[in-house]
Amino acid sequence: MSVATSLMEDQSARITPAPAETLYQFNESPLLARQSQQESNARSYPRRIPLALKRAKGIYVEDVEGRSFIDCLAGAGTLALGHNHPVVIEAIQQVLTDELPLHTLDLTTPVKDQFVQDLFGLLPPALAAEAKIQFCGPTGTDAVEAALKLVRTATGRSTVLSFQGGYHGMSQGALSLMGSLGPKKPLGALLSSGVQFMPYPYDYRCPFGLGGAQGVQVNLNYLDNLLNDPEAGVQLPAAVIVEVVQGEGGVIPADLDWLRGVRRITEKAGVALIVDEIQSGFARTGKMFAFEHAGIIPDVVVMSKAIGGSLPLAVVVYRDWLDTWLPGAHAGTFRGNQMAMAAGSAVMRYLVEHKVCAHAAAMGKRLSEHLRILQRDFPQLGDIRGRGLMLGVELVDPTGAPDGQGHPPIFARLAPLVQRECLKRGLILELGGRHGGVVRFLPPLVITAAEIDRVAEIFGRAMAAATAGL
Repeated sequence: MSVATSLMEDQSARITPAPAETLYQFNESPLLARQSQQESNARSYPRRIPLALKRAKGIYVEDVEGRSFIDCLAGAGTLALGHNHPVVIEAIQQVLTDELPLHTLDLTTPVKDQFVQDLFGLLPPALAAEAKIQFCGPTGTDAVEAALKLVRTATGRSTVLSFQGGYHGMSQGALSLMGSLGPKKPLGALLSSGVQFMPYPYDYRCPFGLGGAQGVQVNLNYLDNLLNDPEAGVQLPAAVIVEVVQGEGGVIPADLDWLRGVRRITEKAGVALIVDEIQSGFARTGKMFAFEHAGIIPDVVVMSKAIGGSLPLAVVVYRDWLDTWLPGAHAGTFRGNQMAMAAGSAVMRYLVEHKVCAHAAAMGKRLSEHLRILQRDFPQLGDIRGRGLMLGVELVDPTGAPDGQGHPPIFARLAPLVQRECLKRGLILELGGRHGGVVRFLPPLVITAAEIDRVAEIFGRAMAAATAGL
């Protein structure tokens, strides 16, 4: 049975997709007006996606005015199976029917034990054989904080190497690892010190101006030298933390040879390798975990988003040589969320049983092919990249002066216009990357071929509208 036909949705509950000729207009509703008046100035998504949502099913959401949208944001990758998938709803309802405790701190339950067994069953055998798990507060940033404590405690060292373009959360410790300067500027000195930034293998705009295999090799030489040169000026770090595919940084996939090189160099130096799979994990890239594309075994894997089956949950899985911290070294009231564990187990089983990794890879390839066809008509589509259903398009100004690699500059002004034109036509997309110039595609993994075609069609019409006046 295919993913598309196994949703088992009640057809009467489905949301009707917007017709092809859709062109919504947006006026501020009372809900949006109150949100603007009463919510913090730090709110972000409503500024770009001014919707008041009422209902959701599968890949669709419906707002209070009855308009439907294809959701290619999906909770920033949280909704692996889309909105209100039957297996998730059933798992949540069973917890309530059985009158299970909803929160248990870190006391165990049959639900929690099953969740751990399901998760360890997805790990590469070499990692599962020596894996330990720490349940964290229900956000990815808290799991990153826990990972930092873990490696610093185990190694006795405090420095951490992060990468330009990286995103690991918004708490002050995790924020110190972020490449983007914007959120850090107002804060001055951050609470966590000892972070050294490294160049990421951003092939389209290689920090060394090289790209390709040469850029990868220079990047690895730089890291190797930093860890082994006694005059490098940087203390031997406790860890290197990396996203295999940078999400917020612009959907930049790391070269697989580079990842293997990073693992080889860190292992030789006795430095823990932390892989942040918060957004890229659980079949998103066409493998259960993005690091599996390179065939490496990290020391620490940070997980959240899809792991809770749409509910808040975050964990750190790590190799047992790091398990030297003391009882209570990391805690959190909501680390025992039983509903999230039950929903997470249901999602993990579904991903395996329905071969969703292969489906995500195929749908990602299909969408990439559509985008490359559009690239022939729109020179503003500069770089199309990503893995599986974690894709991005870097918008460029073809009339601008090229960089050292011959690529036109980022067209930051165009990106929000494209996003807005997509929204008018019933498609929710998010932006990211340098200057917000990358359009990102993060649809639910159960999206069908026909729905992929529809996404590409809407995006093409939006590009035509957004570029018409340029």
